[in-house]
Formats: sequence, C-alpha cells, structure tokens
Amino acid sequence: MKVLVANLGSTSFKYRLFDLGDPAEPVLARGAIDRIGSPASRVVFKTDRGESETSREVADHGDAVQICLDQLVDPEAGVLSDPSEVSAIGFKAVHARNLTGVHLVDEAVLQAMEAFNDVAPAHNPPYVKAMRGLRERFPSLPLVAAYETGFHRTIPEASQRYAIPDEWATRLGVRRWGFHGASHRYISWRIAELLGRKDLKVISCHLGGSSSLTAIRDGASVGCSLGMSPQSGLPHNNRVGDFDVFSLPVLLRETGQSLEQILDTLAERSGLQGICGKNDVRDVEAAATAGDVSAQLALDVFVASIRHYLGAYLLELGGADAIVFTGGIGENSSLIRSKTLADLGWFGIELDPALNAAGPAERRISAEGSRVQVWTVPTNEELVVARQSQELLKSGRSAMA
Repeated sequence: MKVLVANLGSTSFKYRLFDLGDPAEPVLARGAIDRIGSPASRVVFKTDRGESETSREVADHGDAVQICLDQLVDPEAGVLSDPSEVSAIGFKAVHARNLTGVHLVDEAVLQAMEAFNDVAPAHNPPYVKAMRGLRERFPSLPLVAAYETGFHRTIPEASQRYAIPDEWATRLGVRRWGFHGASHRYISWRIAELLGRKDLKVISCHLGGSSSLTAIRDGASVGCSLGMSPQSGLPHNNRVGDFDVFSLPVLLRETGQSLEQILDTLAERSGLQGICGKNDVRDVEAAATAGDVSAQLALDVFVASIRHYLGAYLLELGGADAIVFTGGIGENSSLIRSKTLADLGWFGIELDPALNAAGPAERRISAEGSRVQVWTVPTNEELVVARQSQELLKSGRSAMA
C-alpha cells in the first residue's frame, strides 16, 4: 500500500509518498509547492531517480495534488506507473469538536473541524478548505485525518479535565486534549526499539516552533503539556503558552482592543517573539550570547516552563527510564538541553557534555553513569500518519481510535 502524507499550509503543500508494502517502509518521493495561488509557485520534486525544481502557476490545493500525481508517474523521475497506486492521502490533522482518532474525511468530519477553527486558527481553516476542495476534485481518492489529539486519549480523565462545569467538558469538549500526538507516538515507538523493551517510563520533549512535553508509560500517553488548544502549555515561537484567562478583562480595558485582537496577539505575537521580538531560538540564543537582556529572559522563560512540566511528569511517572528530545530545538539546541537538565543529578539525570554538544542526529547524550538515559531522536510524524492511514483502510471502517 502506498500512502501520500500531506502537510498543508494556507498557501503550501508538502508531501511524502510511503511504500508500506515494503517492510522498510521507504519514502519513494517527496515534494513541496509554495505560494499556492500566486502567479509563480515554487514546485520541488525528489525521488531516487531524479529531482526537479520549477516555477509555475498553481491555483489551489487541488491543482497542487494533481501536479504531485503527475510527477509521481513522470517517465524520467517518477516512481509509479499509474496515479491509482496511491491508496490514500493522509493528513496530520489537529483538532475537531468532540472528535479524535483516525477518520475518513467526510462532511461531518470537516464540520467538526470547522467548529474548532477558533481553537486552532493556524491549522484548521487551511486544512478544512483544502480537504473540502480535494474531496470534490478527487472523489475516489480516500482522505484520512489522523488527529494529533488521538495519542493522548489514554491520559486519565482527572488529568484531562479542567475544574469547570461538567457540561462544558462533556458536551462542548472543553478539556486538555493534548497535541503533537504523531511526534510523541513515534518517540514512544522508537525509544522502545532503541532500549529493547516496551515497559518504559518516558518523557518526550518535542521542542520547536510549537513545543510540548508528554509523559509516556508503557507506550501510552498519561500527560501532555498542551491543553484545549495548541496555544497552551510551553511558550511557543509566537504563541503564548499557559496564560491566566482572568488577565483578559485587564487587557481589554487597558488596551481598548477587541477580544479578537487580543486573541490574535496571543496567538501570533506572543511566546518568544512577544518577550524579545525574535521567534527563532537560534536567533534568540545568538542575541542572548551578545548580551541582549530580553533574549536571555525569553530563553529563561522557555527553559523554566520545560523544567516545570519535566518535574511534573517525573512525579506522575514515578521517575523515568528515558528523556527524549525531538523537534527542531530539541534535536539541535545543546544549550536548551543542558539548561533544561542542569543540576538534576539527584534525580539520576546527567548529561555527557561532549555527547550533548555534537554527534549523529539520533544518539544517547546522557553520561555513562546516568540512571535515566537521555536521547536526541529525530521524529517522523509522516510515517505515523502513513501507518495510521493504512490501518484504517485495512480495517474497512470509517473511523478508529
């Protein structure tokens, strides 16, 4: 079975084609189309047989998928004999009202996503628009939505709930849903392979433009720093993270702005950017090294939040067998890792400075005598979505947990 896994933006389409019929689950092709809707979209296509980069007009996501299918059967660089070999398009969907798990995309699924557009404003609107267009353009091609919230449904009910009226949680779906499920699920698989056992207590640290920590016991999520929305938990590159909602009346009164304007600021111009004006940790680290006080504060706030959740999950799990760093920051920032795990020897957590500083992308970075192993592991969210799409199609059902 060959599954195309798509990553959508409002004007972008990125994809990987997995061959799940091969035990090695290779990526047969990958590509990207940027600036969809403009007169000159950048179109990139890569396979083992060749690669190309062109510029052309791409009107919408339907055109982007058609270009992708045409590329896959290209006589020179293509990897398929017919577009029908693509069994499905899988999507790392984010959120939907009272809906989680893996679903074949139909109108009910799209409406459930639209109901939470304001909860996931950066993700849901472009996905809904593109999915609806693709259903009309390619009615015989199954679309599969694998929700990021699905991995976290094993979190105990007490840890999912806010202290709010019961109806808000049960009927309206206001609860700690948790996100980055594909990334944390992959880490749960991969660290089990690396350590040769499944009965593990793991803290997965997905640190990037959007960040979260997840506590994993025996392969199942038991806690996630992200809550009702992807704006919560740790500070993100430009999103607020944890925030007291009773600050809103003060902000509304003192700024004269509308609720929509305040929410836009919290979702678009807060986080690291709000503190120091920079939203890329590499730039923030460089500025802090050069003496920028606000950049240093941004790093300190970020690390303090990581340590807050790390401590909570060490308590929740009763210790840990492994701490895994993934995501762009988690994999690449030795500074953030060292600051996060500083002075934790009492907990049996000790970094090896040399291993932490450099080495292959996937490596153990803890000291030889550290009771808790610490690793950097590149995530593979697309492979998770491909496997989930395959499992759903093979089941013959329209949805599964």
